[in-house]
Amino acid sequence: MSLPHDILPLAARDARGLAIDAVAACKSGHLGLPLGCAEIGAVLFGAALRYDPAEPRWLNRDRFVLSAGHGSMFLYSWLHLAGYDVPLEQVKNFRQLGSITPGHPEFGETPGVECTTGPLGQGVANAVGLAVSGKMSEARFNTAEHRIFDHRVVCLAGDGCLQEGVASEACALAGHLQLDNLILIYDANNVTLDAMALFTQSEDTIGRFKAYGWDVQEVDGQNMAEFYAAYEKAKAAKGKPQLIVAKTLIGKGIPEVAGTSKAHGEGGVKFADAARQGLGLPEEKFHVSPEVRAYFAQHAKDLGAACAEWHRRFEAWREANRDLAAELDTAVAKDYPDLLEVIPPYPADAPDIATRKAGSDVLQHVARAMPMLVSGSADLHGSTLNYIVDGGDFDARNHAGRNIRFGIREHGMAGILNGLAYDGIFHASGATFLVFSDYCRPSMRIAALSHLPVVYIFTHDSVGVGEDGPTHQPVETVAALRAIPNLDVIRPADPAETAGAFAAAFDRKDGPTLLALSRQALPTLRQIPEEEARRGTLRGGYIARRETAPLDLILLATGSELHLAMEAAGKLGPSVRVVSLPCFERFERQAAEYRDAVLPPDCARRLSIEAGVTQPWYRYVGRRGHAIGIDRFGLSAPGGTVLKTLGISVDALVEEGRALLAGA
Repeated sequence: MSLPHDILPLAARDARGLAIDAVAACKSGHLGLPLGCAEIGAVLFGAALRYDPAEPRWLNRDRFVLSAGHGSMFLYSWLHLAGYDVPLEQVKNFRQLGSITPGHPEFGETPGVECTTGPLGQGVANAVGLAVSGKMSEARFNTAEHRIFDHRVVCLAGDGCLQEGVASEACALAGHLQLDNLILIYDANNVTLDAMALFTQSEDTIGRFKAYGWDVQEVDGQNMAEFYAAYEKAKAAKGKPQLIVAKTLIGKGIPEVAGTSKAHGEGGVKFADAARQGLGLPEEKFHVSPEVRAYFAQHAKDLGAACAEWHRRFEAWREANRDLAAELDTAVAKDYPDLLEVIPPYPADAPDIATRKAGSDVLQHVARAMPMLVSGSADLHGSTLNYIVDGGDFDARNHAGRNIRFGIREHGMAGILNGLAYDGIFHASGATFLVFSDYCRPSMRIAALSHLPVVYIFTHDSVGVGEDGPTHQPVETVAALRAIPNLDVIRPADPAETAGAFAAAFDRKDGPTLLALSRQALPTLRQIPEEEARRGTLRGGYIARRETAPLDLILLATGSELHLAMEAAGKLGPSVRVVSLPCFERFERQAAEYRDAVLPPDCARRLSIEAGVTQPWYRYVGRRGHAIGIDRFGLSAPGGTVLKTLGISVDALVEEGRALLAGA
């Protein structure tokens, strides 16, 4: 479409007014980006983007991501003007309790918000993930006769976003993968929060992105015709992701702070009345011109008609491709079979194996049952063993591949996985060593906050790693991960529990799951009925060994220490119960009756063991119990030697167990 020059400047003015009024009303927020990028917003939402405000999750919409999420009033203003279900009353309630306009955009809270953003750079990585999902969707579902996926991913980022390492990791990979459905708009206002950007950066950003393999244009971001022409050129380009460097004046419209770091936050609020007068706004706050209302109402109708036309093509595709349509329906609904039914029992005569190897075997069965499952790794497929054997590699030549090679980019990987999950078609999983989860943690936290069903297959889970030493032995890591709300952390003990762990992880729809798997081989606990171990793992905890005399002591363990507890219980006598707690979070979601049946409240003598810090266990062992663990960093030596030296042994359990029994 042509650019409607008569109305978009007025729309940009009104959007500036909404931002000023909202931030002034709550006396907090960030004015710099909403004012500086108003013309960009007018072009995107008034002419360039393909969307339908009446169907915010339309499958073939363009995805717009505000990576610089502190500028949330930019997004809320334009969603409101564009006709999304973001009423003016919600704009007026910006940052207030219970509103759908929180301080930073949150996925699932506001129609039209594609990603939870705010931690800088996250949105850039999310946008790369959305672009990967778009390419996968094209390869999976488009046919020669029907092209149902051809949307773009558009991301607005600032200096702070591009300074963050996660954005660099993701952009480097995007260039390598030649994601030409990705358009990144760089709001280049040369200002950061503390000071002018020249205090912290002097790089050639254009040169850097060209070196990544991107096409780059530089424009005046407040010249709408110039920006629109650049956008249309970027949209038509093939073979490379697109960067538009848009030069803007931060805080434009408030002369007292415009172009300075004071414009970043709410510093311009004290000049709000004068600014509104200078912009030509009436005294009425939260004003939107009738002409702007009328334009966007008609624009929404036109966009809705285009969406309806797509639905007609989609129905023709559905009729001609019933198997593909069923696959897509299943993917969107996440309506997969009971995964434990598709994972065969572990052979009775099979050798003891590491849970990473058990997980590799289980993954192949899960991947066949879930065609949209995608598995990536941070250059460690050979160690994490999470490669989908018949899945092929996703790369610039093969967008149908199900394995993504992220390179040594753990944080970028985690942010990209979030983008895949936000898109809602593919089931994203990724792998690295557990100790490197700290490199992924900010993105994992956002996945938990946003209820994204990402699965992390993290191996080398304890000091059993051995000779690599304390730098690679994650003694504190599991405890730290358990502290993240809505993240399930599952540490299975053998192949049966591993089957239950994978079924739990990939069946979960309301949040992420981390599987902590061993490097070393572990005994297969054949004395525990396999079905009990599988189903017990789904519930987060279960009785692995039931006492045959009045209960005197409960041993609790997870993962590689469960076999130690089982052996120790045999030495401590028939009054000892062993409880496996592979996942605290799932166990806590069980009914109180079940939890009390597994851990009777009247049995206060409890002893836990885990090859990690003891802190999380005191919620279960209480004041009269004891936790055996490793409250220090590890050692470089063979894994068995390290475990024994640090007191993770049957002998330690028996000694402490007898002391507890004697103290009764």
